[in-house]
Amino acid sequence: MYRIFDSAVSSIVKRGDLNVTDPAGVVHRYGDGSGVSVGIKINATAAVKIVADPDLYFGECYVNGDLVMTEGTIYDVLSVFLQNTGNSSTTASSKMMHGIRRAIRRLDQYNPVSRSKANVSHHYDLSRSLYDLFLDSDRQYSCAYFEGDDGSLERAQLAKKRHIASKLMIQPGMRVLDIGSGWGGLAIYLAEVCGADVVGVTLSEEQLALSRKRVEERGLSNKVSLLLRDYRTLNSNFDRIVSVGMFEHVGVGHYREFFQKVSMLLDEQGVALLHSINRSDGPGATNAWIKKYIFPGGYIPALSEVVPHLEQLGLCVTDVEILRLHYAETLKHWASLFNANRDEAKAIYDERFCRMWEFYLAASECAFRFGGMNNFQIQFVKDQEALPLTRDYMVHEESRLRSIEGRLLSDAAE
Repeated sequence: MYRIFDSAVSSIVKRGDLNVTDPAGVVHRYGDGSGVSVGIKINATAAVKIVADPDLYFGECYVNGDLVMTEGTIYDVLSVFLQNTGNSSTTASSKMMHGIRRAIRRLDQYNPVSRSKANVSHHYDLSRSLYDLFLDSDRQYSCAYFEGDDGSLERAQLAKKRHIASKLMIQPGMRVLDIGSGWGGLAIYLAEVCGADVVGVTLSEEQLALSRKRVEERGLSNKVSLLLRDYRTLNSNFDRIVSVGMFEHVGVGHYREFFQKVSMLLDEQGVALLHSINRSDGPGATNAWIKKYIFPGGYIPALSEVVPHLEQLGLCVTDVEILRLHYAETLKHWASLFNANRDEAKAIYDERFCRMWEFYLAASECAFRFGGMNNFQIQFVKDQEALPLTRDYMVHEESRLRSIEGRLLSDAAE
């Protein structure tokens, strides 16, 4: 059985230094010996499954203990494979499975209101203590924005909120909708720093409970209203609409529905901003392991799948920015923090869960570092005169917001 695995890995791994211990205890070496030396040991079950469907079974075999590390980390071995393959399928069987998943993706991503809540709960209603172990203090669970060289996760997540706010050009008293408000960090920022009246919606009961508590503790209950609601059930009008890290849960078959609703909710002079993960190589299918264990119903879009809906609905795209490698750096921080607090995570769940979370963070970082994933921020309006003619206003607005942050920090310290 190992011969099939050996043939597949030999055809894939041309660069790197990968050592595999087969079921008989024999060590096989792959690559040109460059880079970090990485070692794994697999049993017969893993050898067969991984060749048949690496998208699903590489992660499953690691989590179940059919594949174990003998040298390096799970990130190291995944990086060897992805640096050799990019984001493409490798074996004939994996190409076939990818084709099948691509063909049925609309069924997998069918997310009516009732199903969306269950899918969100699967991931975001995990123990609140788990997320304390690897996120920043504001619990930002999306791509940070590393604008400096200090590499601080805290500063990069604050910079992300500032960067987004600068594109929205919020004036005090404006009504802002935050679709997918998470643990409330962005809503609090927009109310506290920008002076907005914010409505945030989430489908996670855990997130809602904590975010409401945070709003109350900051004395912002009169400025921030957080609801356990699907955005599709809203009917009010808003001056600004923002959505960060939620669009990946919409599903490709619901994109037109999403933008139709946003268009209905957005004021005629309003501005909207969508922040989402982007697949730079065009439309595809959700990774099978991620779909099964981490984000059921989820899908990472390509720009070519998003922009046509804006065009067809008469919404004017006013700015598109691609954030390269920022999420890879974010995930590197998360993985480091999770590994440092692994014993606490194991106490909350168990060893198998820890291996699953390790694989999720490592595979995600590799996808952003080597597999063509990045982030887009699309700004769009109904009236193209709703914003200044040049992008300079974003720089000026970031500087203004940074000054307000400094004053608020100084006031809090007194």
